[in-house]
Amino acid sequence: MINTKRVSAEEQIPTIIAEMQNAAAAFRKIGMGVSVFGSARIARSHPFYALGQDIGRRIAQLGLPVIAGGGPGLMEAANRGAYEAGGRSIGLNIRLPRETRNNPYQTDSLHFEYFNSRKSAFFMHSLAYVVLPGGFGTLDELFEAITLIQTLKQPPAPIIMVGSTFWAGLIDWVRAQVLAHHMIGPFDLDRLTLTDDVEDIVRLIQEAIQIQPGREPALPG
Repeated sequence: MINTKRVSAEEQIPTIIAEMQNAAAAFRKIGMGVSVFGSARIARSHPFYALGQDIGRRIAQLGLPVIAGGGPGLMEAANRGAYEAGGRSIGLNIRLPRETRNNPYQTDSLHFEYFNSRKSAFFMHSLAYVVLPGGFGTLDELFEAITLIQTLKQPPAPIIMVGSTFWAGLIDWVRAQVLAHHMIGPFDLDRLTLTDDVEDIVRLIQEAIQIQPGREPALPG
């Protein structure tokens, strides 16, 4: 049963802190990984699901944990790919009123009540970000990753947007409106890679490993 009662900030803070501490303790043993974001609403029969599963498998074969949202859809696909490849498959599960099913392909399951602490867990522990097609939640994660890296609150890391047809319109809009009005710098879009090629994804992650050897988890700041 999901508690939908509105809770004051003062009441939320102890739970948020506890969730962040639990995640930090878990990742001390797990190590740094690769976050994979994407829609919870994609069916297993969809080509995006097969792509997400392949990406999860390839990340696991690099010896890195896959960090996904723990839910269905493309989160499940990434977790499943890593899990079935014998890799570490991390699910950052959140309790939501309308999307309560966690996927079964997790070697490590963390549970969150709040997005604040859940997103911190993603960004504290990721060497790279793979962004599959998704809705508002995926867009939120994508733009937070860009913002943290742009503002030097997190170290540089590849942000890989998978699905050129899906994402091309968004990139065009950012270039035509946000960049054209000087709301971002001329090189900010260079932080993003748009690709359909799994080999490109693997190469970028391998480069990230070389650039950030021995990187320790840290809160954005």
